[in-house]
Amino acid sequence: MPDYTNERELVEACLQNDRRAHEAFYRRFGPPALSVCRRYAPGREEAIELLNGGMMKVFEKLDQFRWEGSLEGWVKRLVFNATIDHFRRHRRKPTLEIAHWDQPTEDTVTHRLYAEDLRNLIDLLPETSKEVFWLFAVEGYSHAEIATKLHFSEGNSRWHLNKARQMLRERLNQEPHKFNRYAG
Repeated sequence: MPDYTNERELVEACLQNDRRAHEAFYRRFGPPALSVCRRYAPGREEAIELLNGGMMKVFEKLDQFRWEGSLEGWVKRLVFNATIDHFRRHRRKPTLEIAHWDQPTEDTVTHRLYAEDLRNLIDLLPETSKEVFWLFAVEGYSHAEIATKLHFSEGNSRWHLNKARQMLRERLNQEPHKFNRYAG
């Protein structure tokens, strides 16, 4: 199998319908795109289904990539859009979760417990506020992008983000969360 180290050569080979290039592309960009799907799917099997559907969209639209930014970022964005579209078609809300790749690099019991506490607090947020918080704070989307994706105004996006932050702050200031019980 050719060693497509140059992204442009890899994309050109994919556009020529080279199956080996498709496989190399999937192997290179599948894992980072899967991390996007895992954040929204309740299980690994569904995440892989979402990834496969998203990568099909990527291959369909590969000729539209303009080399104005990161190819990996573009792939992840298309996979994310396909994932959200999937949930809209099936009239389900995605499950936001902090997955193992979001953990600190030191994989200790205390870090796992702290991340679990944080995920549990985020899960208590109302669905739309939770989704806006995740898109803004974790995925790095702007309010304009969030508003477009979720079909409401930028002001609505800002309101949901502030509401989520306020609710998290209040919960973290409650007695059980006042101090990090897992520190040191």
